[in-house]
Amino acid sequence: MKKAVFGIAQDERIATRIVNDLKAEGFHADDISALLPDRQGSRDFAHEQHTKMPEGATVGAGSGAVAGAALGWLVGVGTLAIPGLGPFIAAGPIMAALAGAGAGAASGGIIGALVGLGIPELEAKQYEGKVRNGNILISIHTENSDERGRAKDLLKRDGAVDVSDTSEATPPR
Repeated sequence: MKKAVFGIAQDERIATRIVNDLKAEGFHADDISALLPDRQGSRDFAHEQHTKMPEGATVGAGSGAVAGAALGWLVGVGTLAIPGLGPFIAAGPIMAALAGAGAGAASGGIIGALVGLGIPELEAKQYEGKVRNGNILISIHTENSDERGRAKDLLKRDGAVDVSDTSEATPPR
């Protein structure tokens, strides 16, 4: 059974390191999700630091460009305005889950999307509170226990907190 590994990065530096290390370890871009508040400093998370020519996805007219090796490498990068919560940047399967919430976003957008991805409601509420407070939720969809163990070890090694895993309620693709 497929499972997802979740963790909280407490700042953009940690999140960038995690995403770059996941890429280096061979995890696929479409198996990694990130969710963070769209604040001025959060755009730095997606900025390629080793080139003068950023590449990647452009996100919403009012939010500027999100590009480069970290978030720009992930699939489905976009911004969402969640009523009562404000603007968020999301990438990967979580973006599809939040976008699918559509009109229901006002009544539990982040929590509903996380529960839809297989996270128990209590954990989803805790993750939502942490993301709302400026932390970055990162998830990795895994195919087997070896991948799951590697993802958990990498998250912990790179400084993520609240690392856990759960069976997926729906396929990530």
